[in-house]
Amino acid sequence: MGALMLSVEALDVTFRRGDDTVRAVRGVSFDVAEGESFGIVGESGSGKSTVLRAICGLAPTSGGLIRLRDETLRTPRSAAFYREVQMVFQDPYASLHPRHTIDKVLSEPLAIHGFDRREERIEQALSDVGLGPDFRFRYPHQLSGGQRQRVAVARALILEPEMLLLDEPTSALDASIQAEVLNLLDRLRTERGLTYVMVSHDLAVVAHMCDRLVVMQHGLAVEELTREALAAHRATTDYTKKLLSASEGYTQAEAP
Repeated sequence: MGALMLSVEALDVTFRRGDDTVRAVRGVSFDVAEGESFGIVGESGSGKSTVLRAICGLAPTSGGLIRLRDETLRTPRSAAFYREVQMVFQDPYASLHPRHTIDKVLSEPLAIHGFDRREERIEQALSDVGLGPDFRFRYPHQLSGGQRQRVAVARALILEPEMLLLDEPTSALDASIQAEVLNLLDRLRTERGLTYVMVSHDLAVVAHMCDRLVVMQHGLAVEELTREALAAHRATTDYTKKLLSASEGYTQAEAP
């Protein structure tokens, strides 16, 4: 493993609604090395997306520490943090402003962070995700789901971050488009030496994308596995074995 990029120690996230208290994440710990692709897997409600939101300061932490390299993160996160860490959300339609052109979507982060050569950077960002310059002045509703998610990836990459947090980045897309976007993300990571933390309910997706993964259930991290251990079915918990057989059944059903 390379130098440590991200360290999550005994993370707790608690939501309070009136008299109700929900411990969404309970004592979760993991490390991610520089240049690694790390997966967080679990069923809906397991707390996996909440972990990502806590890392980027969008969920309230009630305990534990999150470190980026050697620095303990403070709330609210600094502008420097968002230069280094960007998030790609699940639903590309909801995450893009419907009345903003793609040009505005991409130029906004550049303006906020004071980047120069904006014109050039926008065209390069579109090219990097496989979209031509003619997409620049379209609106989100004029794009397909896969194209919208490519724009969301371009927006995340335009600030030249070192780490992407990927929250179910293909689950809203058709199966054929899913593979295209995953392959794009894979290629970009290799080319740029990026670090990924990727959340998914689908073990097959994570096995394709990630070097290591943690499995979550009811807010707890129940097992950590390497890609090799996963491929060799060396899961130790019944819950992971169940996820494994569910994803295999899905993959076989999808195969022609």
